[in-house]
Amino acid sequence: MRFHNKFLVVAAVLTSALGTVSTSHAVDLSIVTGWEGRDLQILRANLAVYEDRTGNNVEIIPLPRYTDDQFERYSLWLTAQNEEIDLYMTDSTWAPQLSEHFLDMAFAADNVIPTHFPVTIESQTVDGKLLALPIYAESTALYYRKDLLEKHVAFVPASWSEMVDTARSIQEAERAGGNLEMVGFVFPGALGEDLTATALEWIKSHGGGQIVEPDGTISINNTRAAEALKIALSWIGDIAPLAILEYTEEDARNVWDAGNAVFFRASSDEFVRSKADNAPLKDLFEMTSLPIGQGGASPAATLGGWNVAVSRYTPHPEEATALALFLASSDVQEQRAIQQGKLPTIIALYNDVDVTTQQPGIRRWKGILENAVQLPAAATKHNYNVVNSEFWTAVHNTLSASGSAEENVTILERRLKRVKGANWR
Repeated sequence: MRFHNKFLVVAAVLTSALGTVSTSHAVDLSIVTGWEGRDLQILRANLAVYEDRTGNNVEIIPLPRYTDDQFERYSLWLTAQNEEIDLYMTDSTWAPQLSEHFLDMAFAADNVIPTHFPVTIESQTVDGKLLALPIYAESTALYYRKDLLEKHVAFVPASWSEMVDTARSIQEAERAGGNLEMVGFVFPGALGEDLTATALEWIKSHGGGQIVEPDGTISINNTRAAEALKIALSWIGDIAPLAILEYTEEDARNVWDAGNAVFFRASSDEFVRSKADNAPLKDLFEMTSLPIGQGGASPAATLGGWNVAVSRYTPHPEEATALALFLASSDVQEQRAIQQGKLPTIIALYNDVDVTTQQPGIRRWKGILENAVQLPAAATKHNYNVVNSEFWTAVHNTLSASGSAEENVTILERRLKRVKGANWR
């Protein structure tokens, strides 16, 4: 069945999503989101299908797109036990930080949980409670200039050491040929959560754990974690510019778009953006899994994405949960994958003919998501923002040569133990 016909039958998923919920009387629901543009347009279309099928009405409450502002507003509303908002669109780290305010959907979603990548469910689960359902995933990859690798007869790197050697040799050759702006590797190195995610990938891929393990154990103070940070420090001023410590992801993207980087660590959204018809490198790049480090078992890419949570204070918990199940369903995820290239969290969609025909690049993300690592929000709960800040500070200090990697992970461990106390809260 082709996609244009499938949209007509998306409503069929409601039969299972609604379960035994009565639709004999209409209810008014509301969902809050900071989505804009195409994201919001598709959400409106999804909700129109839901409304037509159930007779319920759904109001979208828009917020500014800046995620910090959204989270603060969510926290205020939920702390006030606001009954006027039924569902919240949540970034991958938000529901665990607001866990006491969301309904547990584990029982309602019992039949569909096994269809998702495990990490996408685990990242939204706190103390056995499934606080939000995944709508789509985001992750990261190594983007590379395939034209430059071909020109200089270089292979796509599988390890960090191979990446460094290739980046350095092409950087030197291109500079000798006249492009003095060429650098080997760019990534977000400025203070912030992008640095947390980037450094987590370095550490995890070297076998150094994931800062705080899913069971709450603080694992950052180990030799492999320190070694991963020392290796990253060695890149600065070599294959990465000295200014990398001030680069946001946008700054790194600007260098990439200008054609002045061999490798670029970036999110999955970058693939769709860089393949657009007006993109400067449309036919000159490709992507692959981030490299593996010495001592690592597999590459590591940070999990991101968006989810939907149901407020504990909704007057309509059954209807709101049914709507959440619908928005997270296979048919709705398929639509978003085809129309926007968003990564499904439902594994079977990576073999879906319509998805892979319309978005052939999406298939390669399956292996990346199988090895994705979650930020430690579910493990650290309300303490995540403090953990996040302490970690990116320790990483930035190391990359700035302000203390050794060993010293900084030791200090970080001590600080995190103080934050945790007896238990993460």
